[in-house]
Amino acid sequence: MAFQKFHWEQGCVAQAMLEIGDAKAAKLLAMAAAYRQADDGRIGVMDLNRSVDDPAAGGEALLLAAKDPGCEWLQGVADKLYNYLKYRAPKSRDGIIYHFNILNQVWVDAYYMAPPFLAAYGDYEEAMKQIRGFRKYLFDEEKGLHSHAWEDDLQTFARPYHWGVGNGWAMAGVTRVIALLPEGRGEDREYLIDFVKKMVDGCVRYQTPEGLYHDTLDDPESFLDTNVGQMIAYTIYRGVKRGYLSEDYLAYADRSREAAYRKVDEFGFVQNVCGLPDFDRSYVAPEGQAFFLLMEAAAMDLYEK
Repeated sequence: MAFQKFHWEQGCVAQAMLEIGDAKAAKLLAMAAAYRQADDGRIGVMDLNRSVDDPAAGGEALLLAAKDPGCEWLQGVADKLYNYLKYRAPKSRDGIIYHFNILNQVWVDAYYMAPPFLAAYGDYEEAMKQIRGFRKYLFDEEKGLHSHAWEDDLQTFARPYHWGVGNGWAMAGVTRVIALLPEGRGEDREYLIDFVKKMVDGCVRYQTPEGLYHDTLDDPESFLDTNVGQMIAYTIYRGVKRGYLSEDYLAYADRSREAAYRKVDEFGFVQNVCGLPDFDRSYVAPEGQAFFLLMEAAAMDLYEK
């Protein structure tokens, strides 16, 4: 909580608080983001307001907080955020959200930011549309890996490499949407489950013996990143608990969880994640803290029966 946080970091930490069972902290984080709502509807805005989908990262916590007595005003904040994403956000010709309002690029990060909020809001069609679109632009079906960013104007990848945390954003975001779909969306659920399996299979083959992954998954010269394993472990634990992933995957998750514990320093910071301030080195970051907690919440749900 001691980190200064941008919108996606604030939202990621709020979701961690929500899933670990600290509803009060999640509510306070959502309220803090709501106080920083821009005129166009984006929340958690600090300084330059260029990101399109990152502000939605805290949307699920915002919607739950709006149900508390005295916090009904947060529903209006959520409505404004939804209307921005649905109707005002810059998008590709086929309606897929761009990551920035200054660049016509589709980023893998968006899987975690927008679709879970859209699903929690009740617009399942839009959530599925965005997931299918991100997949179309970024996912290599043969390798089972996502590239980082697509440059729509040039019709090529702006960042073709298979960023580990980016692949983690994708599988964790889809995992959350699976949990949010109502029973009547069986076809969508099966589509997402199949997709998660392909993503997990594409990633786990790059796990190192100590349970870590490289910043670029298929580049052993890139630095080792603790957070990739946390994100994959979260996905696996949730999938096994809900019955759509085989228990055979638990060995990968457990190794990454053990590796993450070894990286926690005396202050509680998870070291050697894709880190601040530019996410181009091994250091610390709010999302590294958040995904340790998300991983733990998912592990506890599975193992503490």
